[in-house]
Amino acid sequence: MSTQSPFPFLEGLLQKLPLPQIQPPAWAVNEAQRRLVLLLNHVLMQEPEAMARLARQKNQVMLVQWRIFSFKLQATPAGLLDLASAETPADLVMTLTDESPLSLAQATLRGEKPAVRIEGDVQLAAEVNWLVEHVRWDMEDDLARVIGDVPAHTLSKMATTLATSLREFMAKAATFVPGKSSV
Repeated sequence: MSTQSPFPFLEGLLQKLPLPQIQPPAWAVNEAQRRLVLLLNHVLMQEPEAMARLARQKNQVMLVQWRIFSFKLQATPAGLLDLASAETPADLVMTLTDESPLSLAQATLRGEKPAVRIEGDVQLAAEVNWLVEHVRWDMEDDLARVIGDVPAHTLSKMATTLATSLREFMAKAATFVPGKSSV
């Protein structure tokens, strides 16, 4: 008898639980969005080509949304990002189509990109796609500035090993069939 992974069952169970819809206060959402913009700009500043591409899209507004969460980003003339006002119409709307946090986490651990529905400016969408494909955060380099090269390298290596192990575990869990030996 073939059985599927328990993850879809657990996810369905979690969705059926009567959990209260907790809405964080507006100030906390705004602060989290500002911190995210700071992080994105920090990463963008390490890649001059990314900044040049964003500068060409100055004043263009991107709406990013998933479930009840959304925020608007605006390209600045400096080639960075800023939060756009809620009233500003979006030139590009990017919606994560997978509603399940568990599915998104599994896809991320497998190294896959989430499914996104894109509406709006084609050129802006192409630039955003280029950014996603080519810009990477060098966390080890940033960490080395704070704690030194050797500890940063060691922590980075440990994180890479953990991520690889999690990917392997998720791959095995997705194909798990109870009652069959995998030896």
